[in-house]
Amino acid sequence: MTEGAYLYIVRCADGSLYVGTTRATLEVRIAQHNAGILGGYTKPRRPVELIFSQWFDRITDTIENERRLKKWSRAKKEALIRGYFASLQQLARRRSPHPSRRPPAAGSSG
Repeated sequence: MTEGAYLYIVRCADGSLYVGTTRATLEVRIAQHNAGILGGYTKPRRPVELIFSQWFDRITDTIENERRLKKWSRAKKEALIRGYFASLQQLARRRSPHPSRRPPAAGSSG
């Protein structure tokens, strides 16, 4: 078996997105989700539909990217799924300054 794995995103029946990884084929993994074999997040949200996948040659790269994507906003995930790569950078920008860079609140001693 190869050392790589797939990173994938499925859309659940309730419209939510689930990010996962698998060394199995994507067909097998989606069938496992839809059969309820895996339990967890997707089991009560079946059926699921595969909407994005990417192969990585090393499982460590797959896991690293899975962790990164799980922290992304839904808008950013949707941009990735649709291939709107130019939007990703804009969506990654903070909407408010980092707490350490905000001016002190009025009346607080800094």
